[in-house]
Amino acid sequence: MKEKSFWLWYPGDFERYHALKQNFSRVERGFGWPAFWKSEGFRQRVVFRRGYTLQRDTVFTVFAVQGAVGYVLLDETKHPLGAAVSCPAGEHRIAVHLGCIGCVPSIYVQGESIRSDAGWTAEDFDAPPVAAAFNRYFTDPSRDPSDWAYSEQVFLPEKEEAVNGGVLFSFETELTAALEVKGEGLPTVYLGESRAEALDTARCYFFCTPDEKTRRCPRQALRYAFLPGCQPGDYAVRAIHQFVDIPVRAAFSCDDEELNRIFSVAAHTFSLCSGAFLLDGVKRDKWIWGGDAYQSLFVNRYLTADREIEKRTLLALSPGEPVTTHVNTIVDYSLLWILSIEAYYDSYADGDFLRFIRPRMESLMALCLSQREEHGFLIGRKQDWVFIDWAEFDRDGPLCAEQLLLSEALRVMVRFADGSDRAFYEKTRRELTEQIERFFWDEERGAYIDSFSSGKRHVTRHAAILAILFSLADEKRSRRLAESVLLSDAVPAITTPYFRFFELEALCRLGYFDKVLEEIKRTWGGMLRLGAVTFWEEFDPGKPLERQLEMYGDPYGKSLCHAWAASPIYLLARYFVGLRPLSPGGGRYELKPQTRFFRSLDCRFPMGDRLLHIVFEDGKLNTEETNLS
Repeated sequence: MKEKSFWLWYPGDFERYHALKQNFSRVERGFGWPAFWKSEGFRQRVVFRRGYTLQRDTVFTVFAVQGAVGYVLLDETKHPLGAAVSCPAGEHRIAVHLGCIGCVPSIYVQGESIRSDAGWTAEDFDAPPVAAAFNRYFTDPSRDPSDWAYSEQVFLPEKEEAVNGGVLFSFETELTAALEVKGEGLPTVYLGESRAEALDTARCYFFCTPDEKTRRCPRQALRYAFLPGCQPGDYAVRAIHQFVDIPVRAAFSCDDEELNRIFSVAAHTFSLCSGAFLLDGVKRDKWIWGGDAYQSLFVNRYLTADREIEKRTLLALSPGEPVTTHVNTIVDYSLLWILSIEAYYDSYADGDFLRFIRPRMESLMALCLSQREEHGFLIGRKQDWVFIDWAEFDRDGPLCAEQLLLSEALRVMVRFADGSDRAFYEKTRRELTEQIERFFWDEERGAYIDSFSSGKRHVTRHAAILAILFSLADEKRSRRLAESVLLSDAVPAITTPYFRFFELEALCRLGYFDKVLEEIKRTWGGMLRLGAVTFWEEFDPGKPLERQLEMYGDPYGKSLCHAWAASPIYLLARYFVGLRPLSPGGGRYELKPQTRFFRSLDCRFPMGDRLLHIVFEDGKLNTEETNLS
């Protein structure tokens, strides 16, 4: 079989380049909205090298991305890019020098014996050479890495109706699509995740005029398209759904049809948010957020087990040198990025990536530790955002939940550090946990308070959840936290699926499976009962239907397709099916299903390099393993 050639680039540059394109793609009501954090650039000058021992004469050609300048150096002789280079048998060194301003310096080497594959290195004149990076999607010399060409699927509207002096087209589900409009003239098109949004031409997020040649609008999230001032039949409309073809490997079927539907809609939601990167949502931001990505790693482990999208996302979020800002400007997202490296490693045992990324982990941790106040607690600077969740915290002084995240990030640093660095992280973590106990634990209330500075002794659920998940609370205290905080109506409920993920996992850890199942049905089942076809950024069952679309002071501000709302995939797979890896890469795993909730189960989940088929029927559990291709 003929060996493949790949486009090659310096590790991380491809991800940062496409992250720039992704994070600058947000459009809102006619204007662009680039992401509001420091944007890390890519290298403009790279040299690629490889040595060969040839048994016979051969010919090769080096292609470069459009706009690049450079040359091929075979031993001591220079050759132009794009020209066939003759190479006699024997020992040879090849270097390709490349400079490019507009996109990532990348090369494609075509030849019988000499080709661009895993044997090349890349260097930037600042650090020792590293293995050149490549991507399975870029093996065609005519398709360079400056453009991400999406797979396409055509969807026709399921309904066309005359309304409000125009025509509303409805699709069966939400899509990320280029709407194609054919007919006389170029109408203005209003797109919406909801019917109400598409019809509200004054406040609709997306409106556009199709391109004169292609008749297509730019790729956007949509389920509804409204064309005012026309009649049914005036225009033929279709949605060209554009996606990255990442196979869903998981399947979940049980005797509870509502759970089956929740899993299916969660998988569709997550797939829409999984493109070149793991995104927060497909309508409003379309940005790469560290907190969203952290949760997505756990969902993806059980849904697609596609390590490349995870690695692309982690590299896109990684800080540049020197590290001066936090991931997405959010202090807790920096800590979650460090935790994300561990989650990725535990899924795939990718030691090469860990070695490559560890210096960035160390630099980011150094920034975090430089921002400690006199008690040793991490605080934000003026330009930082301490987020944790959309909740009413007492933010006077250091926030307890932030310190718990710092403690867990330090544990990860201990795990992956060497020698004196490990000892330093161990000591720092030990001192921090002692201070957390001293300043934030309220024995009388049986809870961690948000902040000690104000004297209010305010309690929210978030610190209790993290203390349980990170094993900072022992079994006895965890049980007390569950009773006094997580199961207490006196403590304000969490409304974002983002932190509901953590809360429900904490309850699973403590064995409150009945409560978790009840909440899954209440929250995600509640969205389905309101007609959701994808899961939302936020859901409050107590809100009336007409107010469910609003968020951030905007009548249509809520994302109706949000990655962090896909967490039932993880909860059902990890805790109810009971599947978890016991070693990095899933070489060893545990399977302990909560069979009391099911009369039957028929599931498939990836685990490491295998696909597990799990069947529970007539009181018997059977598993079958096949290798993932």
